[in-house]
Amino acid sequence: MIDLSTPVTLEELRAPVERMWAVSGKKLLDIERMYDFTQGAPVHTVAGHYKPRSWTEWTQGFQVGSALLQFEATGDEQFLELGKANTLTRMLPHVTHHGVHDHGFTIISTFGTLLRLMDEGGMPRNDWEHACYRVALVSSGVIQARRWTDLGGGRGYIYSFNGPHSLFADTIRSLRSLAAAHLLGGVLIGEQDEHVSLLDRLLAHAQTTAEYIVYYGEGRDGYDVRGRVAHEAIFNVHSRKFRCASTQQGYSPFTTWTRGLAWIICGYAELAEFVDQLPDEAVADGKAEALAELIRPLRAASDYYLTHTPTCGVPYWDTGAPKLHRLGDWLDCAADPFNDWEPVDSSAAAIAAQGLLRLGHILGAEGAPYLQAGLKVANTLLQEPYLSMDPAHQGLLLHSVYHWPRRWDHVPEGRSVACGESVMWGDYHLRELALYLQRLQHGEPYLRFCNVNTDE
Repeated sequence: MIDLSTPVTLEELRAPVERMWAVSGKKLLDIERMYDFTQGAPVHTVAGHYKPRSWTEWTQGFQVGSALLQFEATGDEQFLELGKANTLTRMLPHVTHHGVHDHGFTIISTFGTLLRLMDEGGMPRNDWEHACYRVALVSSGVIQARRWTDLGGGRGYIYSFNGPHSLFADTIRSLRSLAAAHLLGGVLIGEQDEHVSLLDRLLAHAQTTAEYIVYYGEGRDGYDVRGRVAHEAIFNVHSRKFRCASTQQGYSPFTTWTRGLAWIICGYAELAEFVDQLPDEAVADGKAEALAELIRPLRAASDYYLTHTPTCGVPYWDTGAPKLHRLGDWLDCAADPFNDWEPVDSSAAAIAAQGLLRLGHILGAEGAPYLQAGLKVANTLLQEPYLSMDPAHQGLLLHSVYHWPRRWDHVPEGRSVACGESVMWGDYHLRELALYLQRLQHGEPYLRFCNVNTDE
């Protein structure tokens, strides 16, 4: 389990965060200069250089949004101009992309960040730009909410790119798009002018995910361990009944793919903070009840992460990976990214760390273990061998994997498992984690995705 015996302070991470931004900027400029964007979005590195991997273009927002985070952290305006230009030229088609469940990744990381920066005074105010960002966010949230499988009785979920039968763990973080659109006055209008609340749809999806993706140790099946997470839930779209757990990128439906676990932790933490900002009367069934339903899966998944992750805070790619036993007592020591049996996934750690920190913030004094776990993970990721200090390597966060079951990840010559490479969402989330920490270190306003001005 994660070793919390030696506390890490926020101040100790000040220098590592500053060093990361110095390394990060050069890598962003190198990608922009060297990458062939006609081949598709950059997804993962092969021998240190970013390559595409056709599935969906879900990583484009992370690449574009990273420049905006770099500007926000450093004040270097070349990254603001780069992020703004690429948001309009590369991200506009994503605003109305009905074929994916990824709007919280693509649009919130770009248009959403720009609107937040403008509302917080981080960039000059321009009324037409401001209106453009608002329209993009409302459109995105409505489009995402339209991708809906109705389970009856007000229940349902935003279905994955696999089709209406498929609910992904990942999608919990795309609910950010519905949240931002709701705050900006967005409403889904259907047949015969039926008005559908984006907030109601957000909460319904979160409840369905909590019921069928997260486990609570209550005997649901023979592998029901509290906090374990399934990557996918399969439904019969005709009977509207749950059929089985499944996975696309994990080892099995009955083991925990750690990036799916991380999405649950980060996604529910952000949603809990979002709901907590709402006035009591905004939540039809009660704000306190809604918060409790968000925090239950969040705490269960976070507890599982703490106890099923090596002492350093970086997990292996799946807690049930078939050759983990070859590593001996792998939970009682630091993860070894250079081992011969199973890859680690530092991208899962970067995503989970932010969720753990936010949970610690939500719970106050009771959240101290989660806060300390988040700081421990961050401290590990901001050091070598995870932070990429090699200027010839385009990746920022090393030892991440994309799809190990399909062997899409690069295995260096002479090794048997993937290591030493980066993925675009891992790099982005390390930057987002660093910005979150930097704001706390500098006493700046707390970082939320929905810091938007709703008074216009």
